[in-house]
Amino acid sequence: MSQEIDTTLLDFAKGDGLVTAVVQDARSHRVLMVGYMNREALEKTVITGHVTFFSRSRRKLWTKGESSGHFLNLKSISVDCDGDALLVQAESVGPGVCHNGFESCFYRALSNGRWIETESAVYDPNAVYGGKS
Repeated sequence: MSQEIDTTLLDFAKGDGLVTAVVQDARSHRVLMVGYMNREALEKTVITGHVTFFSRSRRKLWTKGESSGHFLNLKSISVDCDGDALLVQAESVGPGVCHNGFESCFYRALSNGRWIETESAVYDPNAVYGGKS
């Protein structure tokens, strides 16, 4: 799975081998989620066209949608000025990206000092993940 990808602008060392990946809907420009990529996750994303991350808790690669079917199809990748964050524009396949059943992982907002849900769930995560969200 090796494709030559120029990583000279990326500072993987700053994040202990990882860069932050902000995923944005390519059409609406809404931020859908944030994950982390190492070199291998970046390569797999570019080669397969499915956005892939490195799980910090499980210490392994994971492709968004591998268990839910809610893939993120890659449209473009940009790097920030410090080289430690990527903006990944993608097309979401499925009703939502968040493992809690929402379109975006950013479904809560601070209001009067409290976090409130600002939208309704778009799918039942128990039906998709079998109660293991």
